[in-house]
Amino acid sequence: MNGIRVLVVDDDFRVAGLHRDAVAARPGFVALEPARTVGEARAAVAAHAPDLVLADVYLPDGDGIELVRSLDVDAFVLSAATDASTVRRAFSAGALAYLVKPFDTRVLAERLDRFARYRNLLSSPRPLSQDDIDRAAAAMRGERDGPSLARSATEQTVLAALGADEASATEVAERIGVSRATAQRHLTALAERGLVQVSLRYGSTGRPEHRFRAGA
Repeated sequence: MNGIRVLVVDDDFRVAGLHRDAVAARPGFVALEPARTVGEARAAVAAHAPDLVLADVYLPDGDGIELVRSLDVDAFVLSAATDASTVRRAFSAGALAYLVKPFDTRVLAERLDRFARYRNLLSSPRPLSQDDIDRAAAAMRGERDGPSLARSATEQTVLAALGADEASATEVAERIGVSRATAQRHLTALAERGLVQVSLRYGSTGRPEHRFRAGA
């Protein structure tokens, strides 16, 4: 079964059906048959290995938040409860989102799209950089762009390494102890924002090389 598999856990069959249909309507998602109890949810997780669980808090045989805490599965909590302690408990249990019922199905669709971006950003087989992790967290919050604090700190280091000199990405990488690819990525981002000037020079081998200088 291709796509992101989603299990809805809600004892109200009408609400569960609405949420299931909202999931099924999103490209790239597969809606599993909803579960109505904690017991049914555990059985469904064991049988179908969902990628995401949408759990209500109040279930006939237990607490949906504790269900989320016990599962090794990404989850949203969907509940009518609006007291701060319940919301805090949901996030401390590992919920990636908390949606207050009732809500427009477009709200759920938007959160599902965020989750798809978040999941895609964290699916790389290579070791993740701090920037990768920050971008995934920002995607889940709905922040597509916007530099992270860690990225800003790295860019400040790159700018400091340039100083008043002109340098290549390789030279900057050697000065601050990162890979050339990392230095190149940050220098390009700084150039796009007008914080670094880029010029083309021909080296001793006759091959063109981008040179960077701080300041517009």
